[in-house]
Amino acid sequence: MLNLRKSFIAALHDLFMASLSFPLVLYLRLGELFPSYTASYLLPAGFAFIIIFGLVAFFSHLHRSVWRFVSLTEMLTILRVSLISILIFYMLLFVVMRLENVPRSVLFLHLLLLPALLASSRVAYRALRGMQVSAPNKGYLRAIPVLLVGCSGNAEQFLRSCQNSSDSAYKVVALLDDDVQLKGRLVHGVKVYGRLSSLRAILLKLENKGNKPQRIILSENYLAPDMVNQALEICEEMGVLLARLPRLIDFQESNNHASLAPRAVNVEDLLGRPQNIHDNLGLQELIAGKRILITGAGGSIGSELCRQIARHNPASLCLLEISEYNLYQIDQELSEIYPDLARIPLIADVRQLENIDNIFADYRPELVFHAAALKHVPLSEINVEEALLTNVLGTQNIAKNCLKHKVEAMLLISTDKAVNPANVMGASKRMAEKICQNLASNQATTRFVTVRFGNVLGSAGSVVPLFQRQLAAGGPITVTHPEMIRYFMTIREAVELVLQAAVMAKTEKLRAPLFVLDMGIPVKIKDLAEKMIKLAGLKPEVDIEIKYTGLRPGEKLYEELFYKDEPLEKTSHASIMLAQSSAETFANLDDLWSACKARDAKTAREILHLLVPEFCG
Repeated sequence: MLNLRKSFIAALHDLFMASLSFPLVLYLRLGELFPSYTASYLLPAGFAFIIIFGLVAFFSHLHRSVWRFVSLTEMLTILRVSLISILIFYMLLFVVMRLENVPRSVLFLHLLLLPALLASSRVAYRALRGMQVSAPNKGYLRAIPVLLVGCSGNAEQFLRSCQNSSDSAYKVVALLDDDVQLKGRLVHGVKVYGRLSSLRAILLKLENKGNKPQRIILSENYLAPDMVNQALEICEEMGVLLARLPRLIDFQESNNHASLAPRAVNVEDLLGRPQNIHDNLGLQELIAGKRILITGAGGSIGSELCRQIARHNPASLCLLEISEYNLYQIDQELSEIYPDLARIPLIADVRQLENIDNIFADYRPELVFHAAALKHVPLSEINVEEALLTNVLGTQNIAKNCLKHKVEAMLLISTDKAVNPANVMGASKRMAEKICQNLASNQATTRFVTVRFGNVLGSAGSVVPLFQRQLAAGGPITVTHPEMIRYFMTIREAVELVLQAAVMAKTEKLRAPLFVLDMGIPVKIKDLAEKMIKLAGLKPEVDIEIKYTGLRPGEKLYEELFYKDEPLEKTSHASIMLAQSSAETFANLDDLWSACKARDAKTAREILHLLVPEFCG
């Protein structure tokens, strides 16, 4: 009822302004001649204009706009309503009375006056409300003082939200921005002090003024990791917490209702890289209308593949997963976000050839993304047979069915551990690569695409969730070796690049490419642990101990992304490289399967050494 009342009042206001506009514009044009010229037609013409304006305004929903949020959009609506109403009205006057005693210039004056009358009240109301909310309130004065980095759209929105809310938890006392032209200027009354590189000096200046912020909030969509690391070090030194506003992509990816509230800076912010430009048109052409099968659909990589592929309108998405819980999770998520997507959730084991054959026959996939694997290095060392059956036999079953059922392309997710492998997991993935390359060399029906990359942040079994649990328990954080280094990228970025590699293989008509993702600069696990401790507002070796446990079976101090005899070539994408790898022949795998099924780990490992001579584990 309150909304209806406000809309009714707004409509009455607009009708009043419309009724006032016609006689007023005539008076402005005619002056003292106004009474004699308009006596015969003023009332009927004015009444007709009110009706015409009222109808046009109603169907344009002019009365529904909220005046305190009036913006350019509402101004354009006012101009449109005014233009249409006036043109119809004066055309009607011409038909009825040939515009006798109506000066032609009245039309143009009317086009200026009516929008001004309609807009002025709205602008005045917004200005009045702005003055009311901009007055400092006790709640705002008691709020946490923050320094906001960036003057982008979401930063300005956060600043206004803090100032306009009586119960805001934050008050912005200073701004930073890398645009030198903004230095010294005011944004909603808050001064821009300079650039992020001058953070320490600015914090000291604010402290001397008795206005030291308690938090630094990053608002930029992308800040170089070295800048974020530098800010973190300064914040630790000055006793200030570091946080950031959510990015637009955080709103898109979040399963929960996103908000503008600051969140903690995480490891992805410290290690992240600038957003790549992707071939979205090519990706749409690759996926739209296609039947897609994803193995390991409930895993870290598999579930992200599901999310990103679902955005591009596949004809159907077949989710193959051995874990009932993981399959339920991703199927439920997709059902909520993409209710119209044809999903086929299947509990199946890639090692069961007959079952896999039936699935291919029933659902006839056109594209297959093979992400199913056992990837945990120490567990694979203990469960040699299971790792080989899943990673090697499972890949062979999927690849052979791709050939049998004439699948357009199969994409294999591989790992940097497949290069000069020191463990069963890496050697098994190297065998998976060889199987795909070997099958590709003998046919021209199916493209076999292999994408090799390093660790992904936050994936199941990775160090980040482990460190988070250990931090929550109060430590210690366990690191195997102080010199251990690894390549890292986010799950989202890894999957984006995997899909771009699939597009590239299609557009460039590559039969069996082996793509290597640019993983950036390797990171010491020790440094990663220290950063996570600092992000929690604690001090390494003071609040949280870092404990070194020694290398586990099969672990290396560093990983490689390609072999020496696999020269890399640049591609059209800056973060994707092409390894020149030739197909390798290998002996029949029946002996390996027999050893695995007999639970003879020793023999299975010996055969694996023969199949992968570079395996040194």
